Amino acid sequence: MHVLVMGGEGQLGRALRAVFGADSSIQVSSWDLPDYDMTQPAISEQIARSEPDLVINAGAWTNVDGAEAKPESAYAANALGPKFLADGCYKCGAPLVQISTNEVFFGEDGAFFYEYDAPNPRSVYARSKAAGERAVQETHPAHFIVRIAWLYGVGGNHFPAKIISAADRHGALKVVDDEFGNPTYAVDVAFAIRDLVASERYGIYHLVNEGYTNRLGLAKTVLMNAGREHVPVDPIKMADWPRPAPSPPHSVLINQAAAAMGIRLPAWQESISSYLALDADRFAMQK
Repeated sequence: MHVLVMGGEGQLGRALRAVFGADSSIQVSSWDLPDYDMTQPAISEQIARSEPDLVINAGAWTNVDGAEAKPESAYAANALGPKFLADGCYKCGAPLVQISTNEVFFGEDGAFFYEYDAPNPRSVYARSKAAGERAVQETHPAHFIVRIAWLYGVGGNHFPAKIISAADRHGALKVVDDEFGNPTYAVDVAFAIRDLVASERYGIYHLVNEGYTNRLGLAKTVLMNAGREHVPVDPIKMADWPRPAPSPPHSVLINQAAAAMGIRLPAWQESISSYLALDADRFAMQK
């Protein structure tokens, strides 16, 4: 089996390569910039010629605030790129896993979202990701749309890493307490995708760690597991931390479709502990 990971150098791409590559019967190819650019039509023929058995698109424009200033770039990577990938997959008969995001839902007032709820994105980034979902659905029937949320992984520049770095620099933190989501570990997502594609049941899936929290709760859990529970953390509101892109206050995803097949990710607290144990050397140097 030949698995092609687009965006293979990112934190999710690296996790996917490790999980699929652990099986000696699977050949894993990693494509990324500058050699492979999914915003260009040529990527379609490149995929068709490679004839992979599965393509996983872990590549994207992920600078949420930057997308507000550069919408053309965000749509090129997050909407046009998936369309070209889906076209190449259709030509060679390979299923496509398209990674999407909880931010396609702009939830408020304790909202929870299931796989078939209608997206209502507000930021440029969120609208571009929703457009990418539609492009894949309209181009290639053999697809998995996998929505994830608040992703973190070894070596990434994500919220847990930023919290530890800020705690070491400042000795005290202020973190919002009115933004809720599902902290999700890249390794857990990779294992869940492996099981999902084996089912051959195409469709929309929410692959997030069990449970949810706010940014404040996540920050405190990270600090506790990183040996920095003494660092004071004061709550603030999202309005006190304005950003160019509007963030959904409560875009909590529910894993119903994959869970019905027995595919569940661990509790988010458990995975934070697992992640920090694996990436311990990185953060030990900051003490």
